[in-house]
Amino acid sequence: MFKTLKQFFDFCSKEDRNKLYLAIVLGVVKAMFAALRITAIAVVVSGLIENNMSAKHLWLALGIMAVSVLGQFCINLKTTMLQCEAGYHSCANKRIEIAEHLRYLPMGFFNKNSLGSITNVTTNTLESLADIATRIVMITTQGILTTAVIACFVLAFDWRIGLVLVAGITLYVLFNTVMQHAAKPVAPRKHKADEGLVTQVIEYVQGIAEVKNYSMTDDTAKKLEAAIVEKQKGDTYLEYAVIPWVTMQNIVTKMTGIVMAILSLKFHFAGTMELLYCIMMLIAAFMVYESLDSMSSFTALMRNIRIAVTKTKEIMDMPPMDIDGEELTPAKRDIELRNIGFSYDKRKIIDQVSLTIPEKTTTAFVGPSGGGKTTLCHLMARFWDVQEGQVLLGGRNVKDYSFDSLMRNFSFVFQSVYLFEDTIANNIRFGEPNASMEKVIEAAKKARCHDFIMALPNGYDTVIGEGGASLSGGEKQRISIARAIMKDAPIIILDEATANVDPENETELTEAIEALTKEKTIIMIAHRLKTVRHADQIYVVDNGHIVQHGTHKELIAKEGLYKTFVEGRQEAASWKIA
Repeated sequence: MFKTLKQFFDFCSKEDRNKLYLAIVLGVVKAMFAALRITAIAVVVSGLIENNMSAKHLWLALGIMAVSVLGQFCINLKTTMLQCEAGYHSCANKRIEIAEHLRYLPMGFFNKNSLGSITNVTTNTLESLADIATRIVMITTQGILTTAVIACFVLAFDWRIGLVLVAGITLYVLFNTVMQHAAKPVAPRKHKADEGLVTQVIEYVQGIAEVKNYSMTDDTAKKLEAAIVEKQKGDTYLEYAVIPWVTMQNIVTKMTGIVMAILSLKFHFAGTMELLYCIMMLIAAFMVYESLDSMSSFTALMRNIRIAVTKTKEIMDMPPMDIDGEELTPAKRDIELRNIGFSYDKRKIIDQVSLTIPEKTTTAFVGPSGGGKTTLCHLMARFWDVQEGQVLLGGRNVKDYSFDSLMRNFSFVFQSVYLFEDTIANNIRFGEPNASMEKVIEAAKKARCHDFIMALPNGYDTVIGEGGASLSGGEKQRISIARAIMKDAPIIILDEATANVDPENETELTEAIEALTKEKTIIMIAHRLKTVRHADQIYVVDNGHIVQHGTHKELIAKEGLYKTFVEGRQEAASWKIA
């Protein structure tokens, strides 16, 4: 329990941690105010026992009780605000930290870790932590402090009852510790089930069109149902693991109060405890039961804090790429690969590749799928770090650049475009949030998307669905090109940018790409002949090697993979439906 509380405090930022510490200090004061109730009752009981009850006794007791209630109210208000601010603020900041941390992780991380896992941590896990952590920390620490103050009070007045209370607290802590250990082996199954459910929901929603197209609704629904059942089992098994120990905790809290009450009465009737002290011990027994009972209801949820903090730390502990380079602006933007090698999961993807891409030229990569074309482009832009050799931009190793200064040199237009659920204008100015509307419209016109944007209900203020769901593929591509035009980077990487575009959109998309690529260094990955034949140089990539290099005219004149590629495309283009 205490270890979990420390984990949560360490999880919080220094500012939020200080708020929690202040809340704990105020909690001690609140516990003292709560203990004043015993004193108020003692004043009244003392007057009754001594048979000299007067208005003075009543007013004094009433004053002490008023101070107790008012003090608890004010401090409770302040501590609740402090702990809520610390809990919610910490989780909000941690989401931002994770997002910032993910920026600098190698792309290999996202291959090894499913989208469901990352989504689960940043949404469900941290949302759960924000919701329960503040209440658990508040009630648990308050229960501990109130119990500690009452224990000191009881020990000061009668050490015998005090020892009973200490023994009860010790048993309570023992059962709580056993409960935490009982939950430990079961908790990972619950978290894995949470991740599995999120993954299945995302897969089901994103792939619904394909599912319906191939009449796989029943099979896919069964997978989703299985994930829901597994989630149910994970939650149930975790509850089964802790219920016996929660029950034991509740028995201990009740029995501690009962034993304290019985012994107090026994000592009084035996003549070893004054009536006043006996009544005070009875009241203390009920107060201890109240604080321990409320605490036991929430300590069972401590496991959720531990899981949430651990899973968040797993992402944050992933080593990022070394991004602390210099703020460099290269005089020239030639790209050179020197004997680079790259493996993924012990499988060699790129093997001893060397090539040069001069500034303001067009370079095309062609070859079979899975040959390493996209990986080469990602290594140039440092989406991954090479494991062998060097990648140079302007004669300097890309690792010498700070990541942000390196990224300023590159713009990307991918085959799969992601647009955010926001206005079209904000999607275009994504890389330059403060750009004027005039600049946005200028970029849109160059990208040949101004006309269809103006035809939308709210023009540039039209909010598009998540992922650009309300737009066609060609329209999304052109908006992504407008975004790249806005960035105005000197190096453009086109990864199958026109592969899935219908013929009606292809002409405008080609014009948009021409507007984007004027006076730029162009690196393209393509399977279409007409997009590569005018390149200044063509690299044919197969199984992680450069197997051919030259211009279209040079490569088509000799036997090899490129000639086979061109002939295959020409034959496919000549097919007609009879």
